[in-house]
Amino acid sequence: MLFPKDGITKRDLVDYYQRIAPWMLPHIRGRPLSLQRYPDGIDAPGFFQKNAASYYPDWIKTVVVSKSGGTVRHVVCQDAATLVYLGNQACVTPHIWLSRVDKLNYPDQMVFDLDPSGDTFALVKSTAQSLKQLLDRLGLPAYVKTTGSRGLHVAVPLKRLEPFESVRAFAMDLAAVVVNERPDERTMEFAINRRGGRVFLDLNRNAYAQTMAPAFAVRARPGAPVSVPLEWNELDKGTLRPDGFTIASVFSRLETTGDPWADFRRRSVSLRTARQQLALA
Repeated sequence: MLFPKDGITKRDLVDYYQRIAPWMLPHIRGRPLSLQRYPDGIDAPGFFQKNAASYYPDWIKTVVVSKSGGTVRHVVCQDAATLVYLGNQACVTPHIWLSRVDKLNYPDQMVFDLDPSGDTFALVKSTAQSLKQLLDRLGLPAYVKTTGSRGLHVAVPLKRLEPFESVRAFAMDLAAVVVNERPDERTMEFAINRRGGRVFLDLNRNAYAQTMAPAFAVRARPGAPVSVPLEWNELDKGTLRPDGFTIASVFSRLETTGDPWADFRRRSVSLRTARQQLALA
């Protein structure tokens, strides 16, 4: 019983990941994973597993990556069988790198993690909309999804031309513009006790070996909510919640809406022109 209050078992999680695999795999293939596991259910302490266990079968792909202090052998999920196997290991959320194994230091997306300091999701939505307006002015494609937790992710697909350090620096410049528009509502302050109820624009995902919850990943929260790609006009709906889609409801949505991020990779861009335009603004 992984979600005791909801009666959701490990079998339910496995079945979900088997069924969602055609939608989810394009968002996670080719990336090192960090596995957030809850063997005793989400009400008990879980843990992050980065090193692939020695008992994993040979058909599960892995990649050895260099990190400070040594190396780590991460799982790379290439197929539905691996996703199902991880679910059977009580991996509720497989977190992905923002880069792929063939070019680990060059991210293929720039991500803004918008996290509320309080319970006001409306401020998160308005922050995302302001960020979208800025990205539009700079000619950068912007995608938004629920985190399945408390906030939103805004992402820009990138051609793999710049290392993490360069992408993160530009993300910080963009975030500063959005914060300066409404400093009473938005902040880049890392210390929680200094945010004062403002939306935190978290840029920490944009670094080597950092991770994020991918599209359609389950989160370890009541109801088994799922991170779901959105159309931008959905932010205008008062009923939208960051944890509003679950393993029980997401498939009916996919039947009618599909995946608004389906063309994410095809719209990859360079940041060069946008960086020049921002400097001139």
